Amino acid sequence: MNITIQEQNGGYVAVLEGRLDTPSAVKAQQDIVPLVENADKEIVLDCTKLEYISSSGLRLFLTLRKETAAKGGKVIIENVNEDIKKVFMMTGFFNLFEIRNK
Repeated sequence: MNITIQEQNGGYVAVLEGRLDTPSAVKAQQDIVPLVENADKEIVLDCTKLEYISSSGLRLFLTLRKETAAKGGKVIIENVNEDIKKVFMMTGFFNLFEIRNK
């Protein structure tokens, strides 16, 4: 799992690449600290290269959503593949996040 964070248009874009499973979620939690620290901004999670997400990965997304909601920011999830889209539908994530596909 690799997360690349870039500042863009006054907000942040995080590109998620690989598998966000239980073992990688611990490192990913540390990798998103800059996003949590800037939770008052718009944060885009680009999932173009995200292959898989487990419940641990979903918790990571929820943590970020909770922080942004508390600080007035916003999380947008972009470019989810069909498998991840199914997980989001089963878990109700489509109701919790703004999800965009390009």
